[in-house]
Amino acid sequence: MTAEVIDFRYTVAGIRAGAEPILRRLAAGARDRELTRTYAHQEVRALAEQRITLVGIAEADGGAGGTLRDVADLIIAIARADSNVAQALRSSFLTANQVAARRDLPNRAVILRRLRDGDLFAGTNNERSGGANGTVHTTIRRDGDGYLVNGEKYYSTGGLYASWFTGTAQGEDGVVYGFTVPVDRDGVERLDDFDAIGQRLTASGTTRLRDVRVSAEDVVPRDNSRLDNPWLGSFAQLYLAAVEAGIAAAVLDDAVWFGRERARPIKHSTADKSVDDPYVRHTVGEIAARAHAARSVVLLAAETLQGVRHLEGARARASGAEAAVTVAQTGVIAVESALRAAELLFDVGGGSATNRDLALDRHWRNARTVANHNPRDWKTAVAGAYRLAGEEPPTTGLF
Repeated sequence: MTAEVIDFRYTVAGIRAGAEPILRRLAAGARDRELTRTYAHQEVRALAEQRITLVGIAEADGGAGGTLRDVADLIIAIARADSNVAQALRSSFLTANQVAARRDLPNRAVILRRLRDGDLFAGTNNERSGGANGTVHTTIRRDGDGYLVNGEKYYSTGGLYASWFTGTAQGEDGVVYGFTVPVDRDGVERLDDFDAIGQRLTASGTTRLRDVRVSAEDVVPRDNSRLDNPWLGSFAQLYLAAVEAGIAAAVLDDAVWFGRERARPIKHSTADKSVDDPYVRHTVGEIAARAHAARSVVLLAAETLQGVRHLEGARARASGAEAAVTVAQTGVIAVESALRAAELLFDVGGGSATNRDLALDRHWRNARTVANHNPRDWKTAVAGAYRLAGEEPPTTGLF
């Protein structure tokens, strides 16, 4: 079998340059979309056409050959423009990361081709009826030369933007299978029923599957490979930290804008303009410091994960555990930086900062919602156990 010839080369700089004007449009419309519950379909499609998910894919595979730091930096930039969109793209970036990290990934060539085509992915194993242990009630059964899937999945993040939906289903043989299906396939119904206080436009609602036909090439037994580094969830957790860092950066943008354009000094201030008020300056400076801290720890953690990627054996396990703890610590700093920055934003202005039409509260609500995915108390406890007793982090996919 001859290797596929790649006749077009992407670069990190080229993808970023193409994405920048799209991100500016995305940022400019973020407030209005929040107020009107409008999805950014045009902007997300435009980002996909820039092949943003190829940033971390090797050049030999038709990607840009970037590092995990490059990927994390891009995620922060997207979240700075609109954290909803950044989270909606999470499944697509996680899919690309699996392709980049594992040559033995089932269906790797098929997935890679779809990524190069600019397709986006949504996927979840979550079911409202699944309980804490993640029991799968969705079923898959053989039907002719393919399969039929029936069930219901929740937290289908990015589902309204995606080209493909990936999930898990219980086979007649008791085996759990992974499946991938086009979102426009007969029997697929995507609901806009996600109703959190924040990240409202991540398209994280229900996906219903009724006798959905899945081709044989898109069904694989759930991957239970015993990897040298079992902390496969580290990048997924770093992604959420990058979203928090982007939220903190967006808070800083709004703080600077409000301080310059809208805020008025309090009556007993010594300054004629808010930008000269020492307390406003202090507040904006603290927001800037927290945004900087969040960004810095995310990029450093990305470098740590990059260093682990191609290790093998005992060294891979030891370094993987260390990297997972680093990502957990990063999550704590990123979450607390974003939450505190979002709270401080209201100290830049007076009562007018609370006007609903400004939607400045969306930053705190978004940061809080992302933070609730995986409680930071667990992250600090795991980090402490590792430092004090050498206990490895759990291999649940959440570290």
